[in-house]
Amino acid sequence: MKSLFETENQQSILNRIQNLNEISQPNWGKMDVAQMLTHCQKPLEVANGTLQLNTKIGFAKKLLFKLFKSTMYNNKPWQKNLSTVREFRITDAQDFTSQKEKLIHVINEFSQLKEKKCWPTHPLFGDFTTKQWGKMQYKHLDHHLTQFGV
Repeated sequence: MKSLFETENQQSILNRIQNLNEISQPNWGKMDVAQMLTHCQKPLEVANGTLQLNTKIGFAKKLLFKLFKSTMYNNKPWQKNLSTVREFRITDAQDFTSQKEKLIHVINEFSQLKEKKCWPTHPLFGDFTTKQWGKMQYKHLDHHLTQFGV
């Protein structure tokens, strides 16, 4: 699996984002392109430590999430139309240009953390290594850029 910590993969993601425009249409899902750009910032902000999720889950669900943890960063593509946590759901109108610029900024911030050792604990999946964070963030961005055909 590719990682957002690898310069060529980061640049590929940034190039794909540049290929989006205000009328880019999704191949699946409910978000428009500006909402998707906003949504994609959220997991990066969790990893960067600038967003804390208040998601509380019980023991049984936590155990279930741990069973699926590797799907976050393995080589298999994510399924279309997966549900997401409440804090990542973007339903209100967003400004395309400002959200595109913000996503690029957040990606660049995250990509500078490849030497980081102490990451926030993910509220659903627990702890990830630096390598896993890089793969997971790449996979999430790739999933949504594919959703919009870039």
